[in-house]
Amino acid sequence: MQTFGSPPRADEIRALVAQRLKEVRELGGTRETVTVEWRGQRLHCDVIDMPIDMTYYNPGTRRIRAQRSYDPVRDDALKSDPWSETSQSYIDYLLKSLPADPSRRDPDFEVLKESIRDFKQNNPGLITHEGVLVDGNTRRAALKELGVAYIRVGVLPESCTWADVSAVELSLQLRKEHKREYSYINRLLAIEEQVALGRPIEDIAREFRIRVATCHQDLWILKTLRDLIDRSRHGGVALRLMDFEEHQEKLRELHRAYMNAVRTNRENAELLKEIRLAAIALNFSKTDVRLVESDFRVRYLDRLLPESLRTQSKAAEQVAAIPGLNRMVKTGGSQVAEARELTDRILRAKAVEAAGQHSTVAQVTEASQTIAAAKKAFNEALAYAGKDARLRKRRRAAADRINDACDDIEQCITDVVLARSSNTLDEEGLDEALLRLHDVLAKLAVETARSVKAPGDGITWLLKIVSEES
Repeated sequence: MQTFGSPPRADEIRALVAQRLKEVRELGGTRETVTVEWRGQRLHCDVIDMPIDMTYYNPGTRRIRAQRSYDPVRDDALKSDPWSETSQSYIDYLLKSLPADPSRRDPDFEVLKESIRDFKQNNPGLITHEGVLVDGNTRRAALKELGVAYIRVGVLPESCTWADVSAVELSLQLRKEHKREYSYINRLLAIEEQVALGRPIEDIAREFRIRVATCHQDLWILKTLRDLIDRSRHGGVALRLMDFEEHQEKLRELHRAYMNAVRTNRENAELLKEIRLAAIALNFSKTDVRLVESDFRVRYLDRLLPESLRTQSKAAEQVAAIPGLNRMVKTGGSQVAEARELTDRILRAKAVEAAGQHSTVAQVTEASQTIAAAKKAFNEALAYAGKDARLRKRRRAAADRINDACDDIEQCITDVVLARSSNTLDEEGLDEALLRLHDVLAKLAVETARSVKAPGDGITWLLKIVSEES
């Protein structure tokens, strides 16, 4: 558990907090309190008013953990001296920024600020006796910007440690009524942190109010993102976790598709994973990414890629002979290597582009050209994949509808049994529905006979029973 020591004015703040708590308790009457989970029990903390300039942002807050990499210089300063004006100002800046792009203001922060301006501070924050904000960091940023001199805060016990600060912050954040949630990546980091502390996965899932399977999914996604970051390193720059903030649903769908594919063919699963990651890195929409299957690259993309994006790795050059045909084809492993190399080139280009001023003009220009070329090829390939997907859907439509009808009939059997046991079966209604089913099957037989030239067992059965009825 990371610790940050005490802020510079800790003694002065501790004395003021003790004085305010004494005044609140001596006044009598109903006291305002904040209820928190404290070392396995519920604790009611008294609320006091504190001057804003005598409170500190929590340098360990999970709310901005992924975003701290936005400015490596200020992040290093925050690590070395979390209580300095520079470090506290950096936290203040990130609390107001959009999680996916800290160069822009977060609209949610503006909504919070307007709410406080109109209705004052509705919910108190939470501090230690040394003035460190355990909860309410963003509210402090909004109050400070509005020029409000005081912030209402509950006070944790004097024995509070940094481990307690971390645990209380997490428990408050995971309450269902909490309005401003962690960003997607910071939530993944919070789950990973709990795993690193040795907590059982079942307990973590329960605390985060998710299924155990979802917890495993989130850990897989975070591991995959860290791998992408390592693969994107190029010329001293790399992608950051916060660059994937807006891809939550695409990453979750990737995990589901990968796990389904890996059960039958690991190689196809890896191909699917690599090419979908490339599409995600290029910021294609969720519906577009769904069109990417394991054969997407070979079937649609390869012929559209410009020469500059064609892979040249030795692994990609591996071929094997087809016995008896005197032909050479690329091996399965080489296809994965090709897909991986293409994804790596896109990731490195995205890293250079995201680095901005940390890269030269020539590097940024080359990266932008690589991304533009890749997007053009993917766009055209996705258009072909979309046409094929719509065609397959039309081909499967009739069979899918019959399968759905079979599911409904199976449910009907259960309903008949239950109705019989309670003597509530509508016999006339059931009889009318079956007569309608008879007529519909007769029409289906006629159209099937016209459409299918070589009927199989199922269609033969349908034609037989209809002809017998006739």
